[in-house]
Amino acid sequence: MSERAEQEEIFSQVLRAGRRTYFFDVRATKADDYYLTVTESKKFTHDDGSFHYQKHKIYLYKEDFNDFKDMLNKATEYIISQKGSEVISERHQKDYKKNEEVLVEQTAESFTDVSFDDI
Repeated sequence: MSERAEQEEIFSQVLRAGRRTYFFDVRATKADDYYLTVTESKKFTHDDGSFHYQKHKIYLYKEDFNDFKDMLNKATEYIISQKGSEVISERHQKDYKKNEEVLVEQTAESFTDVSFDDI
């Protein structure tokens, strides 16, 4: 393991997002300055039940913070302005349809218990 990989995190935050997990870790350079690593870890499950994680990492140094934040803000604002904040994906559409079907079934079941003698 490299010396840099062995360095201790100074500050860390974790964002869990479904099968993905994002790690935001502050680390120190050899000159004792700080930089940020952002790691995306995604879990993949195999047919036999075993799994592995695929990781992608970026290193972000202080001299790039302002430009990075500006570009991230512009990109996310563009997406929201063009597509809104509602998540539209095949997976979410399937979940929505499944929930809609359950709601229809529950509604139909509640009406079958009505006794017309009570009216």
